Amino acid sequence: MMPRWKGKGLQAKANADPMSKIVSQLQSSLIQFETRGLLSSCSVLVEVDAELADLLNRSCFGRPRITAQEDKQWFQLDMEEAFYLCFSLKCLKVIGEDGSIKSNEELWDYFKSKKLVFPVSYKVYSHLRHKNWVVRSGLQYGVDFVAYRHHPALVHSEYAVLALSEGDNDLNGRLRVWSDVHCTVRLCGSVAKTLLTVIVNSNNQGANSPSCLEHYTVEERTITRWNPERSREDQTGPKNGTKKGVTRF
Repeated sequence: MMPRWKGKGLQAKANADPMSKIVSQLQSSLIQFETRGLLSSCSVLVEVDAELADLLNRSCFGRPRITAQEDKQWFQLDMEEAFYLCFSLKCLKVIGEDGSIKSNEELWDYFKSKKLVFPVSYKVYSHLRHKNWVVRSGLQYGVDFVAYRHHPALVHSEYAVLALSEGDNDLNGRLRVWSDVHCTVRLCGSVAKTLLTVIVNSNNQGANSPSCLEHYTVEERTITRWNPERSREDQTGPKNGTKKGVTRF
């Protein structure tokens, strides 16, 4: 599936301002101003000025929150977003309810207590972010994330992403029965997205600290419907053969 840009000339605009460059600018700004966030239940709130708000918007981290304080702007980061800025980019500090700055280990334990599958979901989120995909919540499509080639204002999301754990039953057996596969793929097709499963293998490592992440490995696999046009007798062969990591049915 080719990227679906939302207007003429937007691909050139995205190429001229790559996401890697925008995220690097955000990282530098957060470090420069020693930005701190406030831990709030299952998210982190960050007070920002107009410049930082623009960078967060452009890099697609968090969402602006409307408050009664007109002189203040706040962004709400999801758990994966906040931990990525803290642990992977090392550009954000998070303050707990007791007023102390939380270490990466403390944040890890806190987020795990709020979301049982956080180690798996974070590994998938960081894996895609490291590849410069924009990663957003996929709740409205019944998946974990949706992945965009660039800013959602410029292009439609290409992938609906499921974060799965190798040999783990904590994910309610998603895609383990045919009806689940069929329903999920049909839903993705109706909104012009390809289903991407990212399977995390812990390699028998525990999840006691974020250091375990370096031992985790991931396998990407797309699942698409079989196209009968690829098997017509008057064709010498498929234009695009099935590649490793692609499952069709």
